[in-house]
Amino acid sequence: MSAAAAKKPAEKKKTLSTHLIAGGSAGFMEAMVCHPLDTIKVRLQLQSARAAGEKRVGFIGTGVRIAQREGFLALYKGLGAVVTGIVPKMAIRFSSFNFYKTALADKTTGVTSTGGTFLAGLGAGITEAVLVVTPMEVVKIRLQAQRHSLSDPLDVPKYRNPAHAAYTIVKEEGFSTLWRGVSLTALRQATNQAANFTTYQELKKRVEAHQGTELQSWQHLTLGLISGAMGPLCNNPIDTIKTRVQRSPTKPGQTAMQHMREVVVHMWAKEGVSAFYKGLTPRLLRVAPGNAVTFTVYEFVAKRLDLISVSLKQTEEQLKQKDAEY
Repeated sequence: MSAAAAKKPAEKKKTLSTHLIAGGSAGFMEAMVCHPLDTIKVRLQLQSARAAGEKRVGFIGTGVRIAQREGFLALYKGLGAVVTGIVPKMAIRFSSFNFYKTALADKTTGVTSTGGTFLAGLGAGITEAVLVVTPMEVVKIRLQAQRHSLSDPLDVPKYRNPAHAAYTIVKEEGFSTLWRGVSLTALRQATNQAANFTTYQELKKRVEAHQGTELQSWQHLTLGLISGAMGPLCNNPIDTIKTRVQRSPTKPGQTAMQHMREVVVHMWAKEGVSAFYKGLTPRLLRVAPGNAVTFTVYEFVAKRLDLISVSLKQTEEQLKQKDAEY
């Protein structure tokens, strides 16, 4: 470790408003750039087994087919639900991670171990899944699963927009339906964020120690890309099962566990083990670049907010000194 890195002061704790603004900005940019890949991923995961002799359609072919049959904007189906939930989701993700990380830090040194960072990531993933991600994704998946042409005014979908989709789901299936698959979503988000934050934080710490300076934007982008790929590689079967569970209605008297078991057994019997890895490629192409965008924008905005905060404090102190002189 270089002397410059050794003398580097402890990272200043960010305020809740910083998490909200920086996280919301990062999430919005990520959604706008990567949402089409998420729509393709969902369509691939919802595909049933192919008939004999039927040609396999990959993620590029699926995207082209959606654009041709339903219009280019169909790739952005469900975007409203995502954007609506992005600000609280990212605020909760970053603020809860830092809360858990601080709570798990060594009381003497204030340093959080790698294991503590991993647990903080688990906690952040579960927190965001329960509070925001599950209802947001139930609505998003229902919208994305609709196969209708946006250019044909006579082709009226069941769900017209996120608000109408949420209203219809609650009216027809009950309020609890918005939290269908919450256990799977929490498991996916927990493993995602544990792998994501641990990889990013450890790589960031090592790179900064090696070069003795803060990371540049392209380095945040690179580390975010690497850390973002860890989750999908670890838990794609969970994500595929979750998508199927949230897409299909529950039978009368059927418990959530019975519904999930029915989906898993059907996938295994009808489609084989490969069904659990459907959508892995577009998910990697969606999550990894999205995570790179998220961390890059988050770090950029947070740093600017910190500079503004310091500047405002200095101005306030100068005004107080002038008042004292008078």
